[in-house]
Amino acid sequence: MEVIVAKTAGFCFGVHRAVNKVYEQTEKGAAPIYTYGPIIHNEEVVKDLEARGVRVIGTRGELEQLICGTIVIRSHGVGRDIYSLIRERGLGLVDATCPYVKKIHRIVERESAEGRQIVIIGSDSHPEVEGIKGWCTGQATVIATEEEAEAFIPKEGKKLCVVSQTTFNNNKFKNLVEIISKKGYDSTVINTICNATEERQREAAEIAKQVDAMIVIGGRHSSNTQKLFEICKKECENTYYVQTLVDLEPILLPPVDCVGITAGASTPNHIIKEVYTYVRNEL
Repeated sequence: MEVIVAKTAGFCFGVHRAVNKVYEQTEKGAAPIYTYGPIIHNEEVVKDLEARGVRVIGTRGELEQLICGTIVIRSHGVGRDIYSLIRERGLGLVDATCPYVKKIHRIVERESAEGRQIVIIGSDSHPEVEGIKGWCTGQATVIATEEEAEAFIPKEGKKLCVVSQTTFNNNKFKNLVEIISKKGYDSTVINTICNATEERQREAAEIAKQVDAMIVIGGRHSSNTQKLFEICKKECENTYYVQTLVDLEPILLPPVDCVGITAGASTPNHIIKEVYTYVRNEL
């Protein structure tokens, strides 16, 4: 049986950088250490960091209760107010925000300050989008579906600046932008989808077209992994979503000659290797 593993599977640059920053703090013996939100959307990594004494906090209220410690900002980024609060509390700050996300913060901060209405293509509840909104002057509009794009009406006299969540599906982004643009509004569109995300999605689709079964590895709360699953499922009916090898073992794959494997940006390399070895040797 042939097994094809996506070259783009696993940690992206931003995630790798963020995780390393937390481990660096543990090696320095800097305590207590907190991450504002899970550093990445992968339970295995978060559990390992917890075993090393790293705690996760997720609200302003929890942050306001701290009297000492170092706060590591998650790769998804946070709003401007969280930075201010950390400094006000006199806490240490390590910024592990993905540079590509940081770029969006600068864009929306500048464009909203100049009077443009910010439109974010993405999921309103995703932590990256929550952070982006926190850098806007005024209220941003978040659009995730064609229905929301059709229903969108900009504020009178406002020019638009459209950006995207870095892990959003590129084709969906283009479709939503087209709907908004057809309404004739003065729009500045900046495609802020990460190049690594685009390439990962493109490669996953190409592999899924070739194989009899596709395995997508990643955390259940990982937006980019969910989108990989959706993309692969369209091309290959026998597509399976697993977090670790434990999830795959009970799954009875149909008789196949070729299996594809890809993984989200928050999936450690050792988990990908475990799944590959199992598929290669046991199926």
